[in-house]
Amino acid sequence: MGKLSDNIRKLYLFSFLQMMLFPMAIITLFWKDHAGLSLTQILLLQSIFSVATLALDYPAGYVSDRLGYRCALNIASILGIIGWGIYIWADSFATVLLAEITLGMSLSFISGSDSALLFETLRAQGEEQSYARHQGRMHGFAQAGEATGAVLAGVIYAFQPRLPFILQVAVWGAGLLVTRQLVESPRAHAPARSHLAEALATARYAFRDNRHLRYTILLNTVLGVASFYPVWLIQPYMQHAGVPVAWFGPVWAGANLTVALCALASHRLHEHLGDRGMVLLFLLLVVVGYLGLGLAGGIWGFLFYYLLTCMRGLRGPMMLAHTQRESASANRAATLSLQSVSFRLLFVVTGPLVGKLADQGGVGQSFYLLFYAFLVSLPILAVLFLRYAPREG
Repeated sequence: MGKLSDNIRKLYLFSFLQMMLFPMAIITLFWKDHAGLSLTQILLLQSIFSVATLALDYPAGYVSDRLGYRCALNIASILGIIGWGIYIWADSFATVLLAEITLGMSLSFISGSDSALLFETLRAQGEEQSYARHQGRMHGFAQAGEATGAVLAGVIYAFQPRLPFILQVAVWGAGLLVTRQLVESPRAHAPARSHLAEALATARYAFRDNRHLRYTILLNTVLGVASFYPVWLIQPYMQHAGVPVAWFGPVWAGANLTVALCALASHRLHEHLGDRGMVLLFLLLVVVGYLGLGLAGGIWGFLFYYLLTCMRGLRGPMMLAHTQRESASANRAATLSLQSVSFRLLFVVTGPLVGKLADQGGVGQSFYLLFYAFLVSLPILAVLFLRYAPREG
């Protein structure tokens, strides 16, 4: 155990380790070639993963507010070790599903807890105004970690398909060592009433009483889904375009470095463009990215995916800062978890349909259809978000 101020650098390190995912650059290939999954099953698998996360996300955030953020992150690390350990022997839809459900439980305990601990640590030191900068750095370290894990992923996978999962168990073991060293921050506590009443009151505040928080969550949800579909579709897209398998690791690393650099630059760009300019930039990157993926079928078409990873990096710190400012200290992790619940729920509803479209019409065609879906939905949410946002000084 160390000082409260040490939490910040330890959270940076945990973000790096959490996202140092050796299997991610090749996991779709593993599912197809070693577990026998179709693209429809892969998107169904991720929908079930989202259901598992959805079922626990808000309760885990609520428990985190009550038991402590450090405790929640310790639980998440232990579940991460178990989930990736199952993958070492996974060879069917059922065993992959068990691993994914366990990892979904792990993600539920992380969701909101790390960001809430960062904000409360800064608040205790009178530095909450620097939250967006530190959150951007956390995103940057996370994506740098994923890029590091991806660089040699293709080579490791070609040598031994199970080795990336063995390495992942070791990474989460290191993550547990980090979370055990975190220090719980002093913060406000919820008034004395039943847990169910408190949980319902938090949800009512987020989705009914506070209109800015409501549209922040909804806009962030759709932007999040826009950056999430390509995570599972870009590998078969590149495979169909003839991109060599040896490129997959560097391409994935490049995508995550793009997220990292954009996350680090997010708060500075926000200072120049403001909320309106940033939201317009998000919309432009999504529209051009999906249109390019839908129309470009050559070996370099995957570069349009980098526009979506750029949006992902720029979006995170700004939108989380809006959510943090509107959240009560006593229920901060629960409120942040509601945002994750909203995202997972939308993916559960739409993910299998997108997978079926990709199987039947091709991945490129599914990107083209998603271009129209986001062209219609995002401007409406952007207008509502800006209408109820606090006036910028």
